[in-house]
Amino acid sequence: MEVSYLLLDKLKEFEGLRLETYRCAGGKLTIGYGHTGSDVREGDKISQYWAEELLKADVAKVAEQVQRMGVAHTQGQFDALVSFAFNIGVERLRTSKLLRLIRRQDSYRNIKAEFKRWVFAGGKKLAGLEHRREWEASRFFSPSPALPVGAREGNEK
Repeated sequence: MEVSYLLLDKLKEFEGLRLETYRCAGGKLTIGYGHTGSDVREGDKISQYWAEELLKADVAKVAEQVQRMGVAHTQGQFDALVSFAFNIGVERLRTSKLLRLIRRQDSYRNIKAEFKRWVFAGGKKLAGLEHRREWEASRFFSPSPALPVGAREGNEK
């Protein structure tokens, strides 16, 4: 499964664009659209083009790991879990109660409630994370597909 254009657009919205390094709410050195790789150094500056390239590469790595988990059966589920893992980390998703609930096909109410528990960064509840988790929970249960990256209208993969 491929990430959708909708997901990439939402990640840009959620992460925001910063062309110079900064410390995210979790304390990690970050640049671009949430890029936290070992290549990020204090004082770095990048272009918007490079920020988008880093985002695509970072999302592709996360998407591959989410795909391997074998729990995303729709585009909405895949987008929601990639967004979630992009934010908190693949390993935290892998060991989360959220993933356990999804694996056992728990109720809509319980899965949505578990998404909404992940709204803290640096010990503080963040409105941006509340908004993001609301979108992820809604997207997870979304009946309509989004166009995957690489597909074109009328020529969906």
